[in-house]
Amino acid sequence: MRLEPKASIQIQKPIEEVFEGIVNPDIMTKYFISESSGPLESGKEVVWKFPEFEDRFPIKEIETETNHSISFVWDPETVVYITLEKLPDNSTIVRVSENGKEMNEANLKWALENSGGWANFLACMKAYLEYGIQLRKGAFDFMIKTK
Repeated sequence: MRLEPKASIQIQKPIEEVFEGIVNPDIMTKYFISESSGPLESGKEVVWKFPEFEDRFPIKEIETETNHSISFVWDPETVVYITLEKLPDNSTIVRVSENGKEMNEANLKWALENSGGWANFLACMKAYLEYGIQLRKGAFDFMIKTK
């Protein structure tokens, strides 16, 4: 049995705006990450920083298909897939999944945490793209390690 984190949401914005909101670090830093070394582009690598962690996270093997999908590796064992679906009302369904890991106690914890993390990513993106609200701001300050 493979554990596969998944999350999805409908965003009341055109697919072009949603895609740009994912690949453009100037937008993504408003709802998800605090820093990025560049945009998500096929064949490139970038580094992300989150406000609550000191670590930096390399994002590798990036593949994008404009207004359709984004995939990347940030855990050497898995690939993150983000797919976009345009709906007749000009809104967009965003689906996030990871290709998964074998079932064991550590990987079960990983799958639960990542499913929750991707659900949070989607809720924060929806809040920002639809209403300009930075839902993530301050939400994880309790996780910041003090020296």
